[in-house]
Amino acid sequence: MGDPKGFLTTPREAPTRRPVDLRLTDWREVYEDFPRANLEKQAGRCMNCGIPFCHQGCPLGNLIPEWNDLVYRHDWREATERLHATNNFPEFTGTLCPAPCEAACVLAINSDAVTIKQVEIEIVDRAWDEGWLPPEAPETKTGKKVAVVGSGPAGLAAAQQLTRAGHDVVVFERADRIGGLLRYGIPEFKMEKARLDRRLEQMKAEGTLFRASVDVGTDITVEQLRSEYDAVVLAGGATAWRDLPAQGRELEGVYQAMEFLPWANHVQQGDLDAPPVTAEGKHVVIIGGGDTGADCLGTSHRQGALSVTQLEIMPTPPEKRTEGMPWPTYPMVYRVSSAHEEGGERLFSVNTTEFVGDADGKLQGIKIVEVKRGEKGFEPVDGTEKELPAQLVLLAMGFVGPEKGKLLSDLGVELDERGNVARDQSFMTSVDGVFSAGDMGRGQSLIVWAIAEGRAAAAGVDTYLTGRDVLPRPINPTDRPLV
Repeated sequence: MGDPKGFLTTPREAPTRRPVDLRLTDWREVYEDFPRANLEKQAGRCMNCGIPFCHQGCPLGNLIPEWNDLVYRHDWREATERLHATNNFPEFTGTLCPAPCEAACVLAINSDAVTIKQVEIEIVDRAWDEGWLPPEAPETKTGKKVAVVGSGPAGLAAAQQLTRAGHDVVVFERADRIGGLLRYGIPEFKMEKARLDRRLEQMKAEGTLFRASVDVGTDITVEQLRSEYDAVVLAGGATAWRDLPAQGRELEGVYQAMEFLPWANHVQQGDLDAPPVTAEGKHVVIIGGGDTGADCLGTSHRQGALSVTQLEIMPTPPEKRTEGMPWPTYPMVYRVSSAHEEGGERLFSVNTTEFVGDADGKLQGIKIVEVKRGEKGFEPVDGTEKELPAQLVLLAMGFVGPEKGKLLSDLGVELDERGNVARDQSFMTSVDGVFSAGDMGRGQSLIVWAIAEGRAAAAGVDTYLTGRDVLPRPINPTDRPLV
């Protein structure tokens, strides 16, 4: 324990968000710099518990008390080593993870949790600044070739682990750039793409090869893939989105979130001057109250929407834990993200009944009704119907699993009862030599789970190819998370 009384004498302090009127003029990350001395004091709040539940809260099993203590003692370089011992990409989790570790912090039982996520991002940012993260090329090669299909966090984690273990790894991505949802699903204001690009440069220097604009199953057949590679890792994510088959769904102006968000990223990459689907000058309605909905909200603000309303069919969450959300589970409480802080209206316990259009087939509004739980699910409340103006509706209702296209059908992998790619405890599918990691096998989940699964799948692949047991196995597919 760094400071035996830190949790008693030092209140929780988090970085300040930049003023709303300023940050809406750009796409930079929303947080101000956090003074290093303040952060070291925050790390000193960690109690180094006898049973550190933060480990259980983190699917990666991050060594949180260890690097908190090292930061408090000003040993940032050793903290960098301990952080990367379990996490390939702490800059991704440090910006995007909802921090289930903090929900499981023992201090959070009756006080404010340690600022674990902030310590994490500050460690890795300093490590890059100081040049402490050189490429780690393997000393010996195995002569085995591995194809990783999908370049999101699961695919990248698997690829880096396998490359460092001595295998020849090629990552395939159907989009025009590498990164998956990190590249074209996460807005710049949540994670600037420079964080992704510098990590990709590290991976290239280690020997990982990347092939973008390749749709495996079409551009490369499954037969070619299986004949050229000794093992395959499927890490294509859960990209089959949930739809809303209400009347008027076909109107121009109703889009899925992932038909909207990537265009803003393309603009920031310099590919376009303006997005073909934009919120500028429009009344926008977002259906779905999760992280993707918040991403659509922040993006709409920056594009100049006239108004933004976010709808959620669930009731308003409680402000604090209830008996149904006991510590150390992740509590489903009311949260205000940076995008919510920037404006817009949030409506809970409402359902969309119809999309309203004009004679030209263009969206003009939506009809909604308040709902309550009944014997048959959500039931409309009489007399609560109303219409909202809307020229753009964004469906952000989550994803139902992997796409059932040529890749999965031609491979012949079995699916589980939820429609995800089934796999055993080594992450191998029903097809010999074919593995699955991340949302493709788990279903829609958190970035921290994707990285953990990528690392675990890499261990399974390495054992399959070499018979050895040298890579860490943070989880297996039957693990039950706290979140």
